[in-house]
Amino acid sequence: MANPKQPQPVQQPQQRLNIAIDEAVGEGTYANLVLIAHTAAEFVLDFARVTPGVPKTKVQSRIIMTPQHLKGFAKALQENVERFEERFGEIKLQGMPTDGKEFGFKSGHE
Repeated sequence: MANPKQPQPVQQPQQRLNIAIDEAVGEGTYANLVLIAHTAAEFVLDFARVTPGVPKTKVQSRIIMTPQHLKGFAKALQENVERFEERFGEIKLQGMPTDGKEFGFKSGHE
């Protein structure tokens, strides 16, 4: 039973977002490499596509997020991976090193 002397939290009505997407953005961009750098104020994720036999690549997309948004994003990704694996089975990391060395996902520091 709630104590009538304590203020009760005010529930805000949930807002619905109306999100639009350009046709070109909706087509998506394939990336198999992400370079991650951060400062005290932000994380920078540079997505690139590496092609075998081609020694040079370029960043296809750069996403900049606050640490708080990135942490929420990481949590949402993990939850979605878990749901995916519950439905379709474990994602195997074939061809990826098992010795702890990074592959395709690099961490950098600014």
